[in-house]
Amino acid sequence: MHASPTPRIPIAPLHEPLTRFVPFDNAPFPFRGLIPDSGKHFLDHADGNRRGHTSPRDGSVHWEDETFKDNKVLLYFPKGFDIRKPALIVVFFHGNGATLTRDVIERQQVAAQLDAAGINAVLVAPQFAIDAADSSAGGFWQRGHFAKFINEAATKLAAQYGDHRVAGAFKQSKVVLVAYSGGYLPAAWSLEVGKADARLAGVVLFDAMYGQIDKFVSWLVHEHRRAFLFTAYGESTHEENEALKQELDEANLRYKSTLPKKLLPGTITFIDAGADVKHDDFVTQAWTQNPLTWVLSRIPGYPKTSALPKAPAHKRK
Repeated sequence: MHASPTPRIPIAPLHEPLTRFVPFDNAPFPFRGLIPDSGKHFLDHADGNRRGHTSPRDGSVHWEDETFKDNKVLLYFPKGFDIRKPALIVVFFHGNGATLTRDVIERQQVAAQLDAAGINAVLVAPQFAIDAADSSAGGFWQRGHFAKFINEAATKLAAQYGDHRVAGAFKQSKVVLVAYSGGYLPAAWSLEVGKADARLAGVVLFDAMYGQIDKFVSWLVHEHRRAFLFTAYGESTHEENEALKQELDEANLRYKSTLPKKLLPGTITFIDAGADVKHDDFVTQAWTQNPLTWVLSRIPGYPKTSALPKAPAHKRK
């Protein structure tokens, strides 16, 4: 007699939120390659067996075993996330002087803001330089690395979800890239050489346009019809955002400077949050409180729950 097959457990929404720190093979660090702008080795300083990176800001050395050793990535699933429905992957690039726990989760409330947005989305946030004034892109300087990172994220998300059957769904999910402050540099290179354009639904910059304007313009010229750009800024990056506007004018790309009801493909939005907004608090307090929640809640097509059925006509009041 043949044994009866084991019944397949149906895939269901998550009953509780899930937070994990998972090592990635394609994390931005450790990184021992070249810096593409200069062709120099990233780790350009040695002291015995220690290797370090010389800061272009002040010439200080950030040591690999202290600053560029962490290959862990924060994965967060909000309660109610359902992979059976269209799902969005939100990739968050933190700024300088940050750690995933102290800053991304606790201070900036990135996971909580995603949860409050009410969309069917998960968070993927890699660790860059650990608590240091450094914007290095690491692996994202390399051609195709961002695409490899996104593909690995799909596999790791499925593993944490607890069902390998959903890996294919994650690999089809669209991606929104959010960069804050120093996260602009890995974001710019991810757009330039990351080879993940087909997956990108949009890019969000929070006081992050510190340079690499040409890379953002090039991406918009080629991809603006199927993705959106939303850049909000204070005094810190006001000048660079104005420069980006000029570049878009020359490229005949239209943009708006008013808050949109929806973030749709093909839209480019600039929001001046004002000179009084503190750069360090921008992720939690900018033109509005919890601006990440505001942005994510305006991305259409990813409802977390199905619409409630309408009440019968005789019960309506």
